[in-house]
Amino acid sequence: MSCVPDDFYEQVYNIVSQVPSGTVITFKSIAVLMGYPQHARLVGRALKLVPKNLNIPCHRVVNCQGRLVPDWIEQKELLSREGISFTPKGYVDMKRFAWRFWD
Repeated sequence: MSCVPDDFYEQVYNIVSQVPSGTVITFKSIAVLMGYPQHARLVGRALKLVPKNLNIPCHRVVNCQGRLVPDWIEQKELLSREGISFTPKGYVDMKRFAWRFWD
């Protein structure tokens, strides 16, 4: 595993804080934006450990297929409140709701 900066988690939190309401981003996209494309799992770990007082919209992060975080039943409700709809399998429609951060 390559070295990651000491502020890796803070960089993750900064990116997630910028995701607009009504959109989602993937763990992999965050890792790529940070310059660590092989560290999507570490992004997930950072989000699992986010301090509550930071008020980061972690619910807007999904996997590359649009699947929600397992065992986090509130995530779907939070996304639904922002206008995000789901496929029959319960996935986020990534073509429709993925954050186009490059625009």
